[in-house]
Amino acid sequence: MGSANGLVGAQGKQPLLSFGVISDVQYADIPDGRSFIGVPRYYRHSILVLQRAVQKWNDLRKLKFTINFGDIVDGYCPKDQSLNVVKKLVHEFEIFDGPVYHMIGNHCLYNLTRDKLLPLLKIPGLDGRAYYDFSPIPEYRFVVLDGYDISAIGWPHDHPNTVDALKFLREKNPNSEKNSPEGLVDLERRFLMFNGAVGKEQLEWLDDVLQIATKSNQKVVICCHLPLDPGASSIEALLWNYDEVMDVIHRYNCVKVCLAGHDHKGGHTIDSYGVHHRVLEAALECPPGTDAFGYVDLFDDRLVLFGTDKMKSTEMIFTPNICLRM
Repeated sequence: MGSANGLVGAQGKQPLLSFGVISDVQYADIPDGRSFIGVPRYYRHSILVLQRAVQKWNDLRKLKFTINFGDIVDGYCPKDQSLNVVKKLVHEFEIFDGPVYHMIGNHCLYNLTRDKLLPLLKIPGLDGRAYYDFSPIPEYRFVVLDGYDISAIGWPHDHPNTVDALKFLREKNPNSEKNSPEGLVDLERRFLMFNGAVGKEQLEWLDDVLQIATKSNQKVVICCHLPLDPGASSIEALLWNYDEVMDVIHRYNCVKVCLAGHDHKGGHTIDSYGVHHRVLEAALECPPGTDAFGYVDLFDDRLVLFGTDKMKSTEMIFTPNICLRM
């Protein structure tokens, strides 16, 4: 098993809460391959990374839950195997001795439609929606966003969200191949079919949840498969309307950290409002014998990620408000 990267924690204090994290397992029973930019991908090895993660989380005996940041299965998984492969991965997660919170990613939706996927992942959304929140302790609330709410994948072809997404892509990306950023400049390069957007109804829901958290004096951790800040991610991996989502988040002082996957190399930044953005390194891109998973200690004034091997440890100290909130 890989060793944890070195951080001591918050001066010996006991955390309020600890939980496990992993992202982009993207398992498939196929030979190793490469991404479209040539990065090696280890499709069969990734399930071993997950198994070692679950073993480590259980051995720690202190984690209250774990969060999977999406893409449980790879898009290259043979489609006649998709259902059984997702069930197999869910079973591996369920060996963890506690609740597991999932979110959907693009590769999940390449394999299964929402009506099949959400029940398997036990995502408590209504009408195909995959956003929800939970409060494991009084001091904190976790908000899980559905970054493929408006998306060209996962919904029925005639669903309004599919229609809106395809119209949006036609307007924003002139390429016939909508996963190509060719000719797109700077932040325009996020307008790709493998990304998506948070819809109007979900934005209103997010605003309501943050109001409740503020009134309850809770700190908030935002979780989304798609990154929400260009400083922590490749432009090509960003949520289409990350700016609209962050406009809502920046109305309030309660959001301290945004966690994401999707951009496999990982990243970290602090935005102009003092919100941390941490994109998690992918389990898929671990060569045999290496790992990318971790656990988080949550304190009143910081979040400390203890990473294993390719997942970098990160101490995220909450800063005073930097910009005036409107």
